Amino acid sequence: MNPVRILICDDHFMVRQGLRTYFELQDDFEVVGEAADGQQAVKLTKELKPDVVLMDLMMPELDGLSALRALKGTGARVIMLTSFLDLDKAMACIEEGALGFLTKDIEPADLVDAIRAVHRGEPRLHPEVMKRLMVRTTQPQQARRRELLTPRELDVLKCLAHGMTNREIAEKLVISETTVKTHISSILSKLQLADRTQAALWAVREHLVDE
Repeated sequence: MNPVRILICDDHFMVRQGLRTYFELQDDFEVVGEAADGQQAVKLTKELKPDVVLMDLMMPELDGLSALRALKGTGARVIMLTSFLDLDKAMACIEEGALGFLTKDIEPADLVDAIRAVHRGEPRLHPEVMKRLMVRTTQPQQARRRELLTPRELDVLKCLAHGMTNREIAEKLVISETTVKTHISSILSKLQLADRTQAALWAVREHLVDE
């Protein structure tokens, strides 16, 4: 199995070195580079094409949220890692496509698990961020959206929440990849979501992954 290729983006040298040292102890991790500011993070992501970008929220030149916006379309999965929990900024990062939002007081082993999960396409969020998301989905308008989905669309959505690719979903559900794409387009339209990452997060909030 190919290692998870990671780019570490943080303006503090000691933080970068500490993370690199710990990650290099993992057999399935490869640190492909380090960025000391947001502009460098964007540049190196496009050049090195890492699987997972670990992005500090507060950085010089370009902050983490702005860098995240600049990475749309690169295919990199981004985990925001910050010293202070700001729920408004957390929600903004999720809306811009971050698959993870964690604070730096996380246990090293839990961070490693989160990186592996995000690499699989599974969201990993700070508990307080997850609470905020769940509050949003308890609103009547949000709750009714699930009723718009067909049984097959729900099946596809559950697969998305587990980080499965279109090919893997097609094989599991015994349908064509074209049909999978059609279902995903319909899901995004009905749920008023921008992309499959937001759909996966929505499925987690709705507890579809536990069904």
